[in-house]
Amino acid sequence: MTSDTQTLDLHAVERWLKDKLPGFQGPVTAEKFNVGQSNPTFRLTTPSHRYVLRRKPPGVLLKSAHAVDREFRVQKALLGTDVPVAKVHVLCEDPEVIGSEFYVMDEVEGRHFNLPDLPELEREARRPIQQEMSRVLAAIHGVDLAATGLADYGPEGNYYRRQIDRWTKQYRAAETEPRPEMDALMDWLDHNIPADDGLRTLAHGDYRIDNMLFEKDSPRIAAVLDWELSTTGHPYADVAAVIMQWSMPAGPDGRGLKGVDRQAQGLMEDEEFIADYCARAGLPGIEGFGFYLAFTFFRMAGIIQGVYKRALDGNASNPERGRQMGALVPRFARAGLDAAHTV
Repeated sequence: MTSDTQTLDLHAVERWLKDKLPGFQGPVTAEKFNVGQSNPTFRLTTPSHRYVLRRKPPGVLLKSAHAVDREFRVQKALLGTDVPVAKVHVLCEDPEVIGSEFYVMDEVEGRHFNLPDLPELEREARRPIQQEMSRVLAAIHGVDLAATGLADYGPEGNYYRRQIDRWTKQYRAAETEPRPEMDALMDWLDHNIPADDGLRTLAHGDYRIDNMLFEKDSPRIAAVLDWELSTTGHPYADVAAVIMQWSMPAGPDGRGLKGVDRQAQGLMEDEEFIADYCARAGLPGIEGFGFYLAFTFFRMAGIIQGVYKRALDGNASNPERGRQMGALVPRFARAGLDAAHTV
């Protein structure tokens, strides 16, 4: 058993998989993916197959965080639907095997894009990627919850009320220093939650381009990844997550589109993406979008604060990057306040 987020007890993994995964044959080697800050993720290579293992970080964790069991459940439910996901195989809920829960899925071959301005593509290839993001997002929100067994995947009631309550508690539990901007944003959200409009869909919770793999020879998405924050909820938060990322500074630090001449670069404007999504989802439009955008900034600030706290505690997936991210919390909170003023 190991408590290291950077390595795996390969002997323990191999013994467990030989017993639980039909067709598995060792020996196995592991390579950690450096992307992502939440659940440490490893490529497992055997003589005949490549898998991906995602595990909870070891150590003391925030309540309900790092829910690899939920990631496993939702991807298993979505296999064969219009939502592209990796094929999951087995879930280990016994933390004694390697020090924390984990699951194993197939590795999906595909292209990974880290930046939304898609600098590695020619101009004419960029808009189809964004349109595909819109198509798949509408497909996620169109999943039949009853048919997929996901009707009980999240609580009933106002999604934003419970999410704001949850992430406020998570933020307070991970708080390391006073953040006046975050306090102001949480207070504004608490007093400006829209009335429940009855929309209840599957929600990804962290829908952005770096959580997707695209087919090598087409703009189609091969798999949507990182379902840790998924639940049954309200679809507009996922739309706002895309716009939130785009509103950040361009480049590897901000990973956004702020300051980019989108028309010149063949990229969609925010309004174009929202309109394209609404057309695919059969919606007339999204009123009061500033609230949903403010909410996504708030939630991302809470997530980043948790990463920062885990880095300080020594159990982050990428400790150096985690420590650097602490400085981003007030930036996201201020951006959320700016979005709130557009309501």
